[in-house]
Amino acid sequence: MTTTLFTNARLIDPEAGTDAPGWLLVGAGRITARGAPGDPLPEAAARIDCGGKCLAPGIVDIGVKVCEPGERHKESFRSAGLAAAAGGVTTIVTRPDTEPPIDSPEALEFVSRRANEAAPVNVLPMAALTKGRQGREMSEIGFLMDAGAVAFTDCDHVVTDTRVLSRALAYARSLGALVVTHPQEPGLSHGAAVTSGKFASLRGLPAVSPMAERMGVDRDIAMAEITGARLHLDQITTHRALPALERARANGFDITAGTSIHHLTLNELDVADYRTFFKVKPPLRSEDDRKAVVAAVGSGLIDIVSSMHTPQDEESKRLPFEEAASGAVALQTLLPAALRLYHAGDLTLPQLFRALSLSPARRLGLDRGRLAAGAPADLVLFDADAPFILDRLTLQSKSRNTPFDGQRMQGKVLASYVAGTRIFGEP
Repeated sequence: MTTTLFTNARLIDPEAGTDAPGWLLVGAGRITARGAPGDPLPEAAARIDCGGKCLAPGIVDIGVKVCEPGERHKESFRSAGLAAAAGGVTTIVTRPDTEPPIDSPEALEFVSRRANEAAPVNVLPMAALTKGRQGREMSEIGFLMDAGAVAFTDCDHVVTDTRVLSRALAYARSLGALVVTHPQEPGLSHGAAVTSGKFASLRGLPAVSPMAERMGVDRDIAMAEITGARLHLDQITTHRALPALERARANGFDITAGTSIHHLTLNELDVADYRTFFKVKPPLRSEDDRKAVVAAVGSGLIDIVSSMHTPQDEESKRLPFEEAASGAVALQTLLPAALRLYHAGDLTLPQLFRALSLSPARRLGLDRGRLAAGAPADLVLFDADAPFILDRLTLQSKSRNTPFDGQRMQGKVLASYVAGTRIFGEP
């Protein structure tokens, strides 16, 4: 058995909530032992001196859009996999909002085959909750689960027919399937480009009230209460939605929530002079909302932080703000952007990796996101303090629509490992 010993590491353990020096032994694709400074070092075929840098579980990123099939010019499994590896993301959970949508076992099998051929990271597909993501008829959830779907979602196409949603949730509940919803009131949020307020009025842009998210959260929680389904709210971005989530948890509902890295690190003022790379869905919120969501991640009320990686080509972004496509790439920028919260003193590294690795793995029933013996050796080695200026042209993604272009960042991925095998970085 080939073994590798990581020495002189700063071990970030989200399960134990610790950030301490130590060593880690890896063999047969799994972590076999760990120890503290002064403990006897085991024998190993190879040694890697981490130089005091951070060694953490690889990121598990829920909600990544890979544009195969249909829009491979925006992002392929190969380019997404390379971007993920360079960003310390060792598992990507892909969205079904492709052209055509992933709503049949045949389409899901194509995606799985392409991912296994092209991507160096683990790829787990989600499937559409309703056929064509049109909200009229639920998809073949049982067959899709057999084909490998780990969750079901219509992404930002909110199912407006509550009877259809109720039936889909009830059926998912009978199979133990996880359903991911996008909490928005679609009538209010349709066509909106920014969040309502003084800034939106000054810019003359179509806006949506934060209450649209609160209304969507209330409805989705009520549907989960009726059906008993396992539910994940993909993006909570406003403080108004948090009390409802807290009550749902207190009532014992099987509900988790996530947010995106852009809503944690940017606010509505970043749109400035109609910069379309900052146009995301839902739109960027107020600074008060951003701070409230950061605090919710710290407390664990919001479980998961994800990239919500959404590639868009230049033609769809270089348009007037109202007409430009929503979304930003973030696989490669997720970790350095998240480290802004660490350097600002808002979150500790174990708290960050609880939201980036441990909680998403647990929600999907995966034995990942941990540094315990027996866990898969999916790891990221990074320098939390290394400064750099981001140049979007150096990103591995085919599309480079990042809002962080030209910004000062702090934190570089040095190496990424899947099952103990290096997939990024120097030997």
